[in-house]
Amino acid sequence: MKVQLYNKTSRGYQLSAFGSMARPLLLLLVVGLFFCMPITSAHGADYSAREIMEMVDARDDGDRSIADMQMVLFDRQNTQRRRSIRSFGIDKGEDRYNLMFFHSPADVKGTGFLTYDYEAEGKDDDQWLYLPALRKTKRIASSDKSGSFMGSDFSYSDLTKKRLNDYSYTFHQKQAEVSVYGKQCWVIESIPKNAKIIKETGYTRSILFVRQDNMMVVRAINYVKDGRYLKYFDVKKMEEIDNIWTGLEIHMTRKKGPQTVHRTILTLTNVKYNQDSVDETLFTTRRLEKGL
Repeated sequence: MKVQLYNKTSRGYQLSAFGSMARPLLLLLVVGLFFCMPITSAHGADYSAREIMEMVDARDDGDRSIADMQMVLFDRQNTQRRRSIRSFGIDKGEDRYNLMFFHSPADVKGTGFLTYDYEAEGKDDDQWLYLPALRKTKRIASSDKSGSFMGSDFSYSDLTKKRLNDYSYTFHQKQAEVSVYGKQCWVIESIPKNAKIIKETGYTRSILFVRQDNMMVVRAINYVKDGRYLKYFDVKKMEEIDNIWTGLEIHMTRKKGPQTVHRTILTLTNVKYNQDSVDETLFTTRRLEKGL
């Protein structure tokens, strides 16, 4: 008999009543070398790496959201540059729209960034960057999405949701489960299926750490295509806000071997969901240029 640890609901995959009791007893017995081979718990609940990533993809990430963001950039000498941002998000069917406005410092004040994150396969996401000094809106080409976003360690591609079918998933051969900040996680290797995805994201593969109790990717090791360094994504702090698990302190670090080349810390505050003031009229290039 197959025991369900997670139930699929209108808000995504959620831990079942049995799963809440059984999760602490979950033991890894079998790790498949291919994603079609399942991971099996002591209670017989089977999940392939692909199925786990489907649950990650289906997780409720909120709608009609507002947040304040602080972006801090650190160079090799640990010199800091700080940036203040106001962020908005909305779901439009299966698609996701996001909008950011930079408030400070003076050299980036008024800069806006708009993303249309499409779910449909084969449809490239749209991104626009408004530069007030030039009074010009620049559309980000697919070939430029692996580049740095506003001098940070996040790329333009990092700011979009990855499509499931663009990748193959397997459990990590050396270790399929680990503890991250005291929480058990699956370790899944994600491989792009073609050169176009590698060119757009800048990554040849990623190692993903998925927290088992809330299906969030809380850590990732990204292998940069030119091989010069690795990029480490790490969610240092998260909270459940309006029943939605939300990352509140996110680090992205570039390393060459053991040496840190550059790092960025993104901190979210005043996060709110289901805000009536957030509607589709906000997410246009005209509003991007007008500002708040």
